[in-house]
Amino acid sequence: MNNLSERLANLSPEQRSQLLSRLRGGVAVSPTKDRPFVPKSLDLKAEVTLADEIRPQAPVDLAQLEHVVTNPTAVFVTGGTGFLGAFLIQDLLRHTAADVYCLTRANSVGEAKTRLQQNLSRYEIWQPAWASRIVPVLGDITQPLLGLTEAAFGALSQKLDAIYHSAAMLNYILPYSALKKPNVQGTQEILRLACQNKTKPVHYVSSVAVFESSAYAGRVLTEADPLDSTEGMFIGYSHSKWVAEQVMLLGRDRGIPITIHRASFISGDSNTGITNTNDFVCMMLKQCFRMGVMPDLTFMLDASPVDYVSRSIVYLSMQPQSIGHVFHLQHPQAITLKTLGSAYRLLGLDLRQIPYREWVAALKADAAQDAENPFNRLLPFFTQEYEEGLTLPELNAAERRPTISCEATLNALEGSGIVCPPPDARMLGRFLSYFIQSGFLELPLLSRLNPILLYVIATPGQKAIALAVFLSLVGLGLSLPRWQPLLSSGL
Repeated sequence: MNNLSERLANLSPEQRSQLLSRLRGGVAVSPTKDRPFVPKSLDLKAEVTLADEIRPQAPVDLAQLEHVVTNPTAVFVTGGTGFLGAFLIQDLLRHTAADVYCLTRANSVGEAKTRLQQNLSRYEIWQPAWASRIVPVLGDITQPLLGLTEAAFGALSQKLDAIYHSAAMLNYILPYSALKKPNVQGTQEILRLACQNKTKPVHYVSSVAVFESSAYAGRVLTEADPLDSTEGMFIGYSHSKWVAEQVMLLGRDRGIPITIHRASFISGDSNTGITNTNDFVCMMLKQCFRMGVMPDLTFMLDASPVDYVSRSIVYLSMQPQSIGHVFHLQHPQAITLKTLGSAYRLLGLDLRQIPYREWVAALKADAAQDAENPFNRLLPFFTQEYEEGLTLPELNAAERRPTISCEATLNALEGSGIVCPPPDARMLGRFLSYFIQSGFLELPLLSRLNPILLYVIATPGQKAIALAVFLSLVGLGLSLPRWQPLLSSGL
């Protein structure tokens, strides 16, 4: 008899949908061209609720608010064990004198400290001098009162001057029902914390995914435009961020000081190239490198470097005039997946561009040959068909999506020295160099690279990696005509 994993792998998409729905206690929905994978009963506007008691207990003292915005002594961060969260902690420690309280799932304070330190170390931003200013708070964003007792919740709320809410479950496959607890109910509890005892400003990390609705196609959307359309939204993550942001706006209307920071895809550190290689874009790129083909598609990649996003959030949060406003932190010089493929070909990768549907067929064939490939779990994003028989990447091609303006955000950052670096060959090569350094790209893939060009654009610390990779490849006996000049280059 087949084992469980084999039996699950042999289920049809409809059978898997029905099984997952039964496990989650929902209603099974058959994904078809005429009936997209969105429960017919899902009314996002009805999901926007906020308990009546979550409101400031007294009028906000504007002078006191300005003081804590510019000179916080204690701030609260969610998502501190994530990628952006690590950089937020770094920038808060660098640019404020505040102690940083970090909501962390752990069995003990010691374990929580270790998790936070290891996360910052993973991205090479940990400094031992920060240890005394990072205060773990044992809890869970999915639980009432963030998993704290009433006494602990009240004591924490009294200490804090500001809240940075970046925690979210980022998953493009799961439905809204699976993301509601962490992304929506967690946001409601954050607003409860903001109102307990003294009122504290909340700086919320949202997403440009809130504009997924087909109603926005072809429009230019500014930071001030209302968020009022939900038709033509198919991604559960987008649903959850839309609802969570509307909950934030309810809180703002009740007098809670709020700033909203909409990010897009977040790429690596522009200075070091260090990247979260577990994210969607990195896994997709790895799969393209692996197959040697990339889809010829104008799917937008408006990814901003993590250091730009983090530094912008911290700077804008410390400007009193930011309260009540929305900011767009996607890259102001967005590129398409097609352009990215062309750029990596310039770096020497043998990466052919083929029609999107041919690429999807290649994905399916590759998945059939390698059932253990971690990328396989993302297949539904590329294969499931929705309106007009189109998949999500096709529905989000440049010609079908809005242009999201960040002009007001760039104006707000003017004079700060914070600039989003361009997505040029040097930047892309720096990320690629980190992929090599971290082992994210397997050695056989690297025989396609132009090492001299990669060496030229690498950071000083990565140049030795380029040579080490070359020597490793030679040790494997690979034929590397492009790499031979390294032997006589004086490296």
